[in-house]
Amino acid sequence: MVKITLLGHSAFKVETSKYKFFIDPWISGNPASPHKSYKDIDKADFVLVTHDHADHGFKDAVKICKNTKATFIGVYELAQLAGKKGCNFFGGNIGGEIQKGDIKIYFTPAIHSSHVASPCGFIVKTNDVCFYHTGDTAFYSDMEYLSRLYEIDIMMIPICSNYMMGITEAVWAIEKVKPKFVIPCHYDAIPVLNSNTGDFKEKASFFSKVEILESGKERSFEI
Repeated sequence: MVKITLLGHSAFKVETSKYKFFIDPWISGNPASPHKSYKDIDKADFVLVTHDHADHGFKDAVKICKNTKATFIGVYELAQLAGKKGCNFFGGNIGGEIQKGDIKIYFTPAIHSSHVASPCGFIVKTNDVCFYHTGDTAFYSDMEYLSRLYEIDIMMIPICSNYMMGITEAVWAIEKVKPKFVIPCHYDAIPVLNSNTGDFKEKASFFSKVEILESGKERSFEI
């Protein structure tokens, strides 16, 4: 059993039988976040940040890591920066896989921008689940090869367009990656970055089971 909670925008909590992960935990200034402060999060094992844009929660991630003693995960330079701010950290780079105990984390490309180093996505493999958070990215055809590296159970993917893939390209990505479940994100916090989740579900359901999550509501997945 895996429990996933959308925390607004691109932020997620993923709970396995052994670990609690947070990905892109944007809390401060996020109108879609169910949390009022990083202090609401009192237990975490790993905090992953795809890139340093303000709406992906680097500052909150650092505070969460310091408050909970969680390990910060990000591309090398971003992880180093978190370390200088007092976090436990583990850095990697795109195309590489790091391992912490029984967890493997693969750094995927993300076609986007950032201030520090390169943006990325993450494929996280545990004994319970393999999940893929794409980060902010355009569609790229090499996503197909990710399905050869990993059998992905759950995929979190943006659908808002403007600065990354929209619905059409997100559906292409799902067709390539072939996850069992897909969760759309990056559409509920910033008005200009809105999208039609019903339209997405209708189109993506040909390739994967689509789960539309309400921010703050936990959903259990049988893998």
